[in-house]
Amino acid sequence: MKFYPLLVAVLLAGFAVMSFNPTDKGMKNDNTVVNAGLSDFKSKLEQLKSDVHQFSEDKITVEELRKSLSSTRNSFKEIEFYVAYHYPEFTKTHLNAAPLFHIEAAGTSAYTLPPEGLQVLDELIFSDEAANEKEKMKEITTFLYNSYSNFHLSSLKNGLSKGNNKTLPLRLELIRIYTLGVTGFDTPGSLHISEEASHALLGIKKYINDDPYFKGYNIDKANSILTESREYLSKNTDFETFDRIEFYKKYIQPLYEEFGKWDGRTDDLKEFSGWNVSNTNLFSSDFLDPYFYTLLKSSEDNADMRNVGKEIFYDQNVSENGKMSCATCHLPENAFTDLKVKSQTNVEGKTVIRNSPSLYNAVFAKRFFYDMRAFYIEQQAEHVIYNKDEFNTSYESIIKKLKTKPEYKKAFKKAFKDGKISKENFSKALSSYVASLYSFESDFDRFMRNEKEISQDAQKGFNLFMGKANCATCHFAPHFSGLVPPFFNENESEVLGVTKKPLNQLPVELDTDRGRADSPVKKEKSWIYENSFKTVTVRNIELTKPYFHNGAFNTLEEVIDFYNEGGGEGAGLKMKNQTLPVDKLNLSKPEIKQIIAFLHTLTDISQAKK
Repeated sequence: MKFYPLLVAVLLAGFAVMSFNPTDKGMKNDNTVVNAGLSDFKSKLEQLKSDVHQFSEDKITVEELRKSLSSTRNSFKEIEFYVAYHYPEFTKTHLNAAPLFHIEAAGTSAYTLPPEGLQVLDELIFSDEAANEKEKMKEITTFLYNSYSNFHLSSLKNGLSKGNNKTLPLRLELIRIYTLGVTGFDTPGSLHISEEASHALLGIKKYINDDPYFKGYNIDKANSILTESREYLSKNTDFETFDRIEFYKKYIQPLYEEFGKWDGRTDDLKEFSGWNVSNTNLFSSDFLDPYFYTLLKSSEDNADMRNVGKEIFYDQNVSENGKMSCATCHLPENAFTDLKVKSQTNVEGKTVIRNSPSLYNAVFAKRFFYDMRAFYIEQQAEHVIYNKDEFNTSYESIIKKLKTKPEYKKAFKKAFKDGKISKENFSKALSSYVASLYSFESDFDRFMRNEKEISQDAQKGFNLFMGKANCATCHFAPHFSGLVPPFFNENESEVLGVTKKPLNQLPVELDTDRGRADSPVKKEKSWIYENSFKTVTVRNIELTKPYFHNGAFNTLEEVIDFYNEGGGEGAGLKMKNQTLPVDKLNLSKPEIKQIIAFLHTLTDISQAKK
């Protein structure tokens, strides 16, 4: 792995500090806890840099170095709620980025950059190969120290921003702890999930007790839950046996709901995040705002518009040959999939190149298609309309057809203020219908909302999904897709090494579909996206076989076996940049059955009946 010279690192860090800040009001931060925490983190980083050099000269042991890193990470966790909220891009890119290569745009160009920050160090220093990675550790630690020193110097000179809503950072940190912390996403090497979650909660506790702003709220209740949660974490430190259901129900959700009562001011994140700040439970249907992800505005959406969209969705006359509708490949009884290996085209006997994904919760994404070539759900529909193998038509042709139908004239007049059958209104109607396809009344959602019970096997399966099986580090809770928490404003794709057939069918060969590498998005032309595909939701997975983009896996057992072996590379294939860890998961047959039992509790197609 090659890293850029230090000068470039410092320049990039300086650029990152000035990057988008959702709450920047130009006001100085006056919270003593935050200021002390920022300084403590700098001191810890300085010590870590020294210790890395000491380790490289064999003057300290790897155990001592690991303690130094843990101390540094814990210091960061106590201020993460503040820094990650006010400076999300800087934090995500430079302080605590995932240990993966990434694309960074610069004007009209984009560069493929190596990973940097605390997660990368956690993976390196806690690996069995730590002794062989000394130079890399020095480069990354120096990079990190200089990046943060620039940031800290700027904060001392100019002050830090302070948003109007002080509880949003706290609530987002709770989401972060649950979706990225206790899953092991944030601690890929050490898996110190309990220790780091405890320090994150401690940082919150210090903050609310230090800032006079919170005196008017129920601090005693919050302090009580925070204290109990940290006691729980101190007694439950094993990654594999940690009960993420109990932790959520007893501590995360009550705190999340309580903090939500504390501040009714303007949502500082409205233009930056899809998270609905008024939500009180991560597993309810209003957790995300669908209108953040679509060009359609909530103020113009209505039931009549959705009805028009539904009529269009099932109307075969929309396609050029009058034989295809949206429902051809998205059947409601199959969670809006078609149960086919690859979806059909308008030519008999010919298919498109990939499997049909579910439309349930499809609106909750910033990118669409397996290769992520579309940026809005409206754009996704446009690709289908103009595709010669699918609708093979144009908006002009569709509008002309609709205008000949009296029923459409009447429906559009009722649904839209201008009453026109136009490209814009057609697009709004279709997106309105697709955006209404929620799926958050599953048995599991209701269980997490304390509305019903699920089996012990399903509960164990969820804990495996969130822990040992490593599923939730890509299929993030609560939507169980690649929509990245806690801001939910970007989608991930993964290089899994998907094979042409299940691993139990020889020979084992890599699927030839190059995924994002063949996407028309020019800024993303990079080797890191070869064989990379969007991480789709596992909600309703019981109904959406066959699986993966190529539809090559027909059962959930085959899918889990693929992951259990470490994907394509774990199965012996040569991969350039597999993002899925190649280590075997060592899941037993009973554990695989428990994971499947959990996945079955995510089934909900109630909206299809409305």
